[in-house]
Amino acid sequence: MSEETSTLGTYTITVLPGDGIGPEVIEQAVRVLHAIGERYQHTFQMHHGLVGIAAIEAEGQAISDATMELCQRSDAVLFGAVGGISGYEGSKTRVRPEEALLRLRKELELFANLRPIRPFKALLNASTIKPEVLEGTDLLVVRELTGGLYFGRPSEIRETPQGREAVDTMFYTEHEIERIIRAAFDLSRNRRRKVTSVDKANILNTSRLWRYVAERVAGDYPDVAVDHLLVDTCSMQLVRRPTAFDVIVTENTFGDILTDEAAMLAGSMGMLPSASLGTRQTAHGLFGMYEPIHGSAPDIAGQGKANPIAAILTVAMMLRYSFGLHQEANVIEAAVEQVIESGYRTEDLKEADKPVVGTQEMGRLIVDALT
Repeated sequence: MSEETSTLGTYTITVLPGDGIGPEVIEQAVRVLHAIGERYQHTFQMHHGLVGIAAIEAEGQAISDATMELCQRSDAVLFGAVGGISGYEGSKTRVRPEEALLRLRKELELFANLRPIRPFKALLNASTIKPEVLEGTDLLVVRELTGGLYFGRPSEIRETPQGREAVDTMFYTEHEIERIIRAAFDLSRNRRRKVTSVDKANILNTSRLWRYVAERVAGDYPDVAVDHLLVDTCSMQLVRRPTAFDVIVTENTFGDILTDEAAMLAGSMGMLPSASLGTRQTAHGLFGMYEPIHGSAPDIAGQGKANPIAAILTVAMMLRYSFGLHQEANVIEAAVEQVIESGYRTEDLKEADKPVVGTQEMGRLIVDALT
């Protein structure tokens, strides 16, 4: 690996480890950041904040105004996981830990969630899908993050004389759809120049608007091939022909579900990073929030079994998209691949003939490969 030094700089990061395995995997991601800082003479100023259950218990909110302000002043946010704790009753205000994530996305205007799926060759047998189907898969899901069912109003359970009823509202504006579609097309120009727009246009009016806007925007990108798939068809094709996809763009709920499915292409949810981007520029680049997609996994929290690779690859995305440190990002990804190629596995990836290591040991191996 080249020892060229990128432009020196100081980068401010708000670190929000959160719940469950969040603190365990983020600890290893921070170790990798320190190693990159030492190797390339960068300064990463990290400020830690509470989020999720810890914030509810200490501050009465899933994320406090002070922590939000800290995020606003940073160049990027490194986020672990929140929620998912079975039986958690919360504080007197009954605040849900997941409200922190929704508030971060909304107030930081993080409308585009990027989730790359590229299975490592050494892990093709870790998936339940045949290696010959997986080999060559390299796709990017671009998920709209601030609209749809997660933010539409009304959203409530209410009492009626006939019993309880519930409503959630899927709402999108033409502007919200256009900006995520354009983001996907722009990203495709640095890849294989193919965009698949996913909707449910045979049923939903929001999807009919989505497809109309996608077709209109496609006219501005004559160099990019575009096709449209219904979300149910896409879910089938992801496991049938994953190599057929380059960039997939879709709305909030569909993107959430499809990327969890696509995690199985990589062998485990513990392998997939994500970046949530908006439009705000910092001194170094595009502000973003970076998080592994696996959630809090409370069933293994505190046992040292969590796979830190998704969190570590998330750091590589941060260096690439928010700091413009492409070489450093490449070096992290190469170090992860080197350790995987050497045969080391965490519990979620275990194979009969490969050594299984814990969270901290996997982090140490990757740091050693870096240095």
